[in-house]
Amino acid sequence: MQRSSYRIVSYKIKHNYDVGKFLSSYRYLLQRAIDTIWDGIEWKRKGNRLIPIIPKKEFKRTLRNRLLKDWNYASHYVDSAIKTAYSILNSWRRNYIKGRRSKNKPIVKRKFVRVKETLYRFRDWRINVTIRARQLYLEFDLSKAWFRKRVEGCDLGELILKEDELVITFRKPVSSTNTKKKIAWDLNLLSMDGFCDRGWVRVGLKPLYTLHITYENLRRKIQSLSKTKPKTTKRLMLKYSQRHKNRVKDFLHKLTTKLTNEFKGYEHGFENLEKQGMFTKRKTHNRVISKQNWKQIISLMSYKANVRLLNPRNSTKTCPRCGERMKHRKGQVLECIVSDITNLTKIQEFSYPFFRKAYL
Repeated sequence: MQRSSYRIVSYKIKHNYDVGKFLSSYRYLLQRAIDTIWDGIEWKRKGNRLIPIIPKKEFKRTLRNRLLKDWNYASHYVDSAIKTAYSILNSWRRNYIKGRRSKNKPIVKRKFVRVKETLYRFRDWRINVTIRARQLYLEFDLSKAWFRKRVEGCDLGELILKEDELVITFRKPVSSTNTKKKIAWDLNLLSMDGFCDRGWVRVGLKPLYTLHITYENLRRKIQSLSKTKPKTTKRLMLKYSQRHKNRVKDFLHKLTTKLTNEFKGYEHGFENLEKQGMFTKRKTHNRVISKQNWKQIISLMSYKANVRLLNPRNSTKTCPRCGERMKHRKGQVLECIVSDITNLTKIQEFSYPFFRKAYL
């Protein structure tokens, strides 16, 4: 049985347009939308807590008419701001219910504009973005873009306009078949441990952790110069912070590409992890958690292979082969009831020759 789905890929291109005033106006519009929706929130008591109920439907029409009064650009940007405002507040609501956010109203700090599909025209590898209808347009030429071959046959999605760049998203249609081949991954501090029909798989992440530690120590040395050489400190911090980011991104791309090629046709299962729930009062523990790139690994794998997010509950108590579960992990040994287990206990380890000391 076949199923069709879409994978979202995004690319950035630089531009020299002066859009500062437009972005500031949109940020003010977006904040007005958030303020108005916030004032319409109803707080209902559930147990010992107050749960926010965000207004919808009929409220949106009133909000749109109110925001259109003082808006001097294309009217569809008001719809974009309302959609973004609801997205921000729904995200705040989910985190508030989980205890991760306070009862304070979200504030928009970054300058950006979400450009809906009704606000641009894509033809002959040129994007024309409407700022003011029949008056002001921005043109972006993609005919010589480095990613052109990768996105041929894809549908253009939403755009994000920033002060010096345009983020372009493409919807890539993917048809996949339901496969019996599956591999489940456990993301740990220094390794990725997987299990599939080929046995146990271990991918060492120690080079990635070493990369984080190396640049952390380097930034600490640079910060020691802040009192005597503030300008030099700022320049070096920007330089090595960007280099650190690029090294990590390069490592993760190579790692996920290698796993995708090694396990073609497999469905990759990852635990749906949330870092916020892992932080404690111990600073050392929190620093270790903050250096993990679990989300980036899952994100990169999601458009290179078939990925499924799994509920992490009881994953450490359950045998991945037979499904038997222990009541208490401490002091117990779980014996798998599957007889043909001898060939599945071999550990296949992956090493990465592209990561050397010179790589740092």
